[in-house]
Amino acid sequence: MTPSAHRPISAQTRLCAVFGAPIRHSASPAMHNAGFATLGLDWRYVACEVAPERLMEALVGARSLGFCGVNLTVPHKLLALPMMDVLDDSATTWGAVNTVVFEAEDPEGMWVPVGRQREIRGPVRMRGHNTDADALVQSLRDDLAIEPRGARVLLLGAGGAGRAAALRLADEGVNNLWLLNRTESKAQELADEIAERFPAVEVQTGLPDSDVEIIVNATSLGLKSTDPLPLPTDLYPLRRADGVYDMIYRPAETPLLRAAREVGCRTANGTGMLLHQGAAAFTLWTGCAAPLEAMRAALVSELHGH
Repeated sequence: MTPSAHRPISAQTRLCAVFGAPIRHSASPAMHNAGFATLGLDWRYVACEVAPERLMEALVGARSLGFCGVNLTVPHKLLALPMMDVLDDSATTWGAVNTVVFEAEDPEGMWVPVGRQREIRGPVRMRGHNTDADALVQSLRDDLAIEPRGARVLLLGAGGAGRAAALRLADEGVNNLWLLNRTESKAQELADEIAERFPAVEVQTGLPDSDVEIIVNATSLGLKSTDPLPLPTDLYPLRRADGVYDMIYRPAETPLLRAAREVGCRTANGTGMLLHQGAAAFTLWTGCAAPLEAMRAALVSELHGH
């Protein structure tokens, strides 16, 4: 079944969503709905603007309404950690939640995603996962042709996305990791955790004292055209990096990526990361292998109009 031939919404349609603030830039609905249509699934995915102080009630509401799952984006990935009934190893390891799976007990007493069950009996719980971390590493390899292992990396941001990225890159075996965050204490706290968990990684806060292979932007600076660059380029010029990766995917070229391209850096936006984290969430909810190429094509069409 092609995306254009998706069946009409019915009383049987299963629902998923992405919660964030802001959310109107999200390309996740296009990607997931194309995936559902390709597999002929009677599912739909919507985007919902949810303020941070309303996150818990939004999650409880989605659970009560029978949603199968929810993705979380800025600023919810850290806020959601204590809200989950149970955390998957991925969320515990990488310290942030970007995918919520609603689960209920099956007739054998096993907790199973509600999207894989025909009828739900008894209570439903929220299991938090992190599909971002692995998706970032995959995208760095695919889209920048840069191998994180042994690399020197400057990471901008220590929020939910930055935390997961820092821990995953450390686990991947980067050689040096510099953490730059608006709140220095938050970066230092993350650096201390990395030093304890991954002692082989040289981790510091602030700007590098050498060239780096990769600069990764995990902040939201660049979503708006009026945003300043997330890096003080007067203190650390972009030409000191081989490649610059921006997790933001809309606009397709942020001011950071434009400036990096103009000085000869390899650049990539967060489309690849979005695709791979979304495909992992798709499989968690449905139990089906995600139709990666259909989802990729939908993203390209949504973001670039072709």
